Amino acid sequence: MKRLPALACAVFFTTGCSFVGPVAHPDLALPSQWSETAPGDSAAPPSSPDWWRSFGSPQLDALIADAFDGSPDLRAQAERVIQAELTLRATNSSLFPGLSLSGNSGWSRSASGGSASTVEEHKNTSLGLSSSYELDLWGRVAASIASDKAKLTASRHDYDSARLSLAASVASTYFQYLAGFERLTIARENLAIAERVFKVVEARYRNGAASSLDLSRQKTTVLSQRAQIGPLEVQVRQTRSALDILRGHPPGADPLSQQSAAPIAMLNIPGIGPGLPSELLLRRPDIASAEAQLAAAAANIGVARAELFPRISLSASGNLASGFLLSLADPSSSVSLTGALAQTIFDAGRLNALVDSARSRERELLETYRKVILTSLKEVEDALSNTARDANQEEAQIQILAEAERSLHLAELRYREGADDLLSVLEAQRTRFSVQDQLAQLRLARLTDAVDLYKALGGGWKAEDDATATTTVAPSGAQSAAQAPGE
Repeated sequence: MKRLPALACAVFFTTGCSFVGPVAHPDLALPSQWSETAPGDSAAPPSSPDWWRSFGSPQLDALIADAFDGSPDLRAQAERVIQAELTLRATNSSLFPGLSLSGNSGWSRSASGGSASTVEEHKNTSLGLSSSYELDLWGRVAASIASDKAKLTASRHDYDSARLSLAASVASTYFQYLAGFERLTIARENLAIAERVFKVVEARYRNGAASSLDLSRQKTTVLSQRAQIGPLEVQVRQTRSALDILRGHPPGADPLSQQSAAPIAMLNIPGIGPGLPSELLLRRPDIASAEAQLAAAAANIGVARAELFPRISLSASGNLASGFLLSLADPSSSVSLTGALAQTIFDAGRLNALVDSARSRERELLETYRKVILTSLKEVEDALSNTARDANQEEAQIQILAEAERSLHLAELRYREGADDLLSVLEAQRTRFSVQDQLAQLRLARLTDAVDLYKALGGGWKAEDDATATTTVAPSGAQSAAQAPGE
């Protein structure tokens, strides 16, 4: 006990230490090359965050810009970033002393009963100023700040991930809309061809050159083609409504203009290089977010370990008191300085359990980080294989379409000349329609593959340094953390 004052003085003048260890990383061997190849392997990886402009569609550019401004999901994620910034600001305030001011003034009167009654009257006015500060000798506050900084970084990366996903969803949905409209146009054109052939069959039937069976077959074809138009129209309207929701608009409130939309076959399909697998760790915001969350977990271990050690705090106060009401005339003054130490002696293992829980949380996030990396590698491989497969299928389908159109033209000529029966014309019609429809779907698949590959490669995302990171992620109408409520 005699050594306690000397020990306390030594502790007071000791620089603070920290229990925050290094951030763990998964033991994962990345492949040196991708196993899948794609037509754009020789191209450079995406470097611009405006990757959607490479499709050459001004309407798509406008839709994505509108979605960035009005998407409810993106606005909600921006508010999460602001909340993380404010939490960090509140934690930073622990580095500074707290200062409070108090004052009161009162009057009281008391009377005692009995034969010799007395009346006492009291007046009092006081004003006090107090300050308190906790010495962060064990780095608890510093670890809390490090944790909140890592959480803020993770929330910013989550915002970037949401922005990338939103752009990819708008692009994919817009391409589905164009493909649906393209298929609807093909169905209407094939209906016109079927009706034209029906008129020929009807004329031949009136002249006795065609049977009633031929007439019935062609009429069935016309009715079948007409029945396929309705579902395609519904699909186009539903896709347009989904696009409205992504942009934060009511369904149908802002219909798209077909005149300003480019045909799906005219859109550019960019060549995208995947780069090296090891470079993927620096390109994807979701990987960076998982790493930041792991850093926050490591800092939380330091917070939990610091709780095992005593808390040392300093406090100072000054007070003025006067015996007058609402006045500090002729006051008395007092000043006090206090140092306090608090140490938990027995808590049935609660603090140690919190340390073990923080370590378990770090191990959990380490496995989550490893899974995110593995999932990202698979997404790139799948996107590369889909891109190569659909490119080859589209090239073959274009050749098939040319032969199908030639076959239909020859079948119609031979039927008019009486050299062939109606079945040849019907079969050529069905073949041409099926090939056209499949070609439109393959074009959609290739565009979607490009979007998926852009998204899997991070869409040209680059991490910002903490020193240059700003709070401008909030879309218009959202309040930035630079101006908190009430400020």
